[in-house]
Amino acid sequence: MILVRDVFRLKFGKAREALATWKEMGEHAKRVGMPPARILADLVGPYYTLVMETTTADLSTWEKEMRRGMDEEFRALYQKFTPLVESGYREIFTIQDI
Repeated sequence: MILVRDVFRLKFGKAREALATWKEMGEHAKRVGMPPARILADLVGPYYTLVMETTTADLSTWEKEMRRGMDEEFRALYQKFTPLVESGYREIFTIQDI
């Protein structure tokens, strides 16, 4: 099992607008059968940080799920989101059962 975290540093004051756009993207993801994602917003640390967190079986499955969801509707929503972002990065972890 893997955990994928897409971390976005938003432009100052754009968190509310970014969250609204992610809500639209989440609704789209449900319609096309993508796995659910958790959206996290900062409490401490760098201000205006937004994290999308997903889990899936492995990298191959994750890649297939992402391709399935990246249709024209998603691209249009993503174009609304990108102007709100200062920078970002992706983290991918293997979930260890101990």
